[in-house]
Amino acid sequence: MTTQDLQKALNKNIRDYGMFIALFVIMTIFTLATNGLFLSSRNIADLMNQTGYIAVLAVGMTLVIVIRHIDLSVGFLAGFLGAVAAIGLSILHLPFLVVIPIVLVLGILAGLLTALPVAKLGIPSFVASLAGWLIYRGFLLLSTTGTGTINISDPTFVALGNGSIPDFFPEDSAFLPGLHKVTLLLGLLAIVWFIYSDLRSRKQKKSYQFDVIPTDMLILKLVLISAAIGFITWKLAGYNGLGWTVVIMLVVVGIYDWVSRQTILGRHIYAVGGNPEAAELSGISVSKITMLVFGSMGFLCALAGILFSSRLQSAGPTGGTLFELDAIAAAYIGGVSAAGGVGKITGSMVGALVYMSLRNGMNLMGVDESLQYVVRGAVLVLAVIFDVSTRRVKR
Repeated sequence: MTTQDLQKALNKNIRDYGMFIALFVIMTIFTLATNGLFLSSRNIADLMNQTGYIAVLAVGMTLVIVIRHIDLSVGFLAGFLGAVAAIGLSILHLPFLVVIPIVLVLGILAGLLTALPVAKLGIPSFVASLAGWLIYRGFLLLSTTGTGTINISDPTFVALGNGSIPDFFPEDSAFLPGLHKVTLLLGLLAIVWFIYSDLRSRKQKKSYQFDVIPTDMLILKLVLISAAIGFITWKLAGYNGLGWTVVIMLVVVGIYDWVSRQTILGRHIYAVGGNPEAAELSGISVSKITMLVFGSMGFLCALAGILFSSRLQSAGPTGGTLFELDAIAAAYIGGVSAAGGVGKITGSMVGALVYMSLRNGMNLMGVDESLQYVVRGAVLVLAVIFDVSTRRVKR
């Protein structure tokens, strides 16, 4: 492949490759700036766990933005539902298996409540979700009034945010001593599955005479992404192994990615985002899709709130603050279009990893918190500019 061919392929697929390039640059800079501390096994494990609950929110936010809406209530809704879980476990002493379903159902109901005026009355989602932001902020303060921070001691609940998957092989074995063997095995399976699914997708595209990237670019892509998966897996295996938060995040991403790409529901969601009027005329109920997407967002808010409060082993009046901005930024960095109709679930997960890597690296460097907000705001603006510019190039 010539340099000109490589440049053409990159320009054509810049939305897909841009976030990987950004992630590589960020990790390289912070690794050099922290003398390798950024890529230590412990920090990578912490980074992946921190990314978990933001990635879960970003998955839901991606679909919300795809259908041309926004949800500003997700941060305090997650914080409030995390507090509900803490109250159920620590104050009411309810079993873990009772609290979790209750919180998840409450999340779905909250999402549907936000969607109702949007889908049925045509109220802008910005206004409806802003009202939710205020309401759930109030509920969070009310639920923690008099108690302040609610500590959680339930071992099963705490393990969701701090525990790791079990290793069935002894750590002191002669084969790869000191490493989490199950994590390494899962990483290897992930690489095999990634290569297989990418090749299968390429074959399907060619059968329908769709454009595909050149073979040289394909090989380079498979090698680099497989190396990245293997590297992260190796680092996690060196420090307690794969955390339950990461497992939950990957399951959520896998399910939502499959639904969005392989099902009729997914096609309807993207059709609504591409052109709501045309979708309605073709027989798709835009209001039902809106209710479903916002209900799904509420469910993921509940899950994110559970993971966050589990990680902190507590819930307090500041839980969920600015989570909505983190989720929106992660979705945009991951390639979702502000114009709607475009965006990948897996892209949002990578976008969350890019965004949280930026925060994590600045914390390791001791960057002042006020400056961190400036940088995060700038990244969000750049992501939107990138979206607009790439759409103009395609036109």
